[in-house]
Amino acid sequence: MNLNSIPALQDNYIWVLNQDEGRCLIVDPGEAAPVLAAIAEHQWQPEAILLTHHHNDHVGGVKELVDTFPDLVVYGPEETQHKGATNIVKEGDRITILGCEFSVIATPGHTLGHICFFSDPYLFCGDTLFSGGCGRLFEGTAEHMYQSLQKLSALPDHTLVCCAHEYTLANMKFALSILPQDRAINDYYSEVKELRAKNQMTLPVILKNERRNNVFLRTNDIDLIKEIDKETKLQQPEQRFAWLRSKKDNF
Repeated sequence: MNLNSIPALQDNYIWVLNQDEGRCLIVDPGEAAPVLAAIAEHQWQPEAILLTHHHNDHVGGVKELVDTFPDLVVYGPEETQHKGATNIVKEGDRITILGCEFSVIATPGHTLGHICFFSDPYLFCGDTLFSGGCGRLFEGTAEHMYQSLQKLSALPDHTLVCCAHEYTLANMKFALSILPQDRAINDYYSEVKELRAKNQMTLPVILKNERRNNVFLRTNDIDLIKEIDKETKLQQPEQRFAWLRSKKDNF
């Protein structure tokens, strides 16, 4: 399988997995035009769409794509049933597309019905996990998002985290504000800053590295706990996550 990213809207990435002969699947098409252009350029034959949640910057292109390719099967959570999903999937479901088996992981937080799709090594995580960060809590609670991130963090080290937005630089600036002396965070910030200065993408990322660079995955880290303790004493990792998310919201 070949992994492709298509820039869309302001800072979205639409992901495409294709076989050498051209059959492909599309993840979270927020708009149709760049996808249709890529399909024409590469002579892909789209067979399915995967939707992680209902926000328009992830589903806005579904109708036009289905109108163009009427045989497309659209998989998504219940909250996308009025956004073009033809096959509703939920936690624990397994679907096979292009010979790959995807497991469906419920990841509420950003929205209540948000899901992720995992087919080793590919994780399509929508707006749950970003490099250096996580999604805003528009519908779910901090507890929801903490548990969702724990699920994703438990995936294999070599997992390719295919996030839906180019938020890495801003996320790492925030991480530096929390742990300014952390070597891994400093090194990754420098790398990301250089990539973005050249207008190069920072994704996908390897989960093993993300556990080291992403403060939202480090709620049991002794250095992070020491920093939080300077402001407030929080006993539970869920509380430390909520503290981080609140800080990021106002950063």
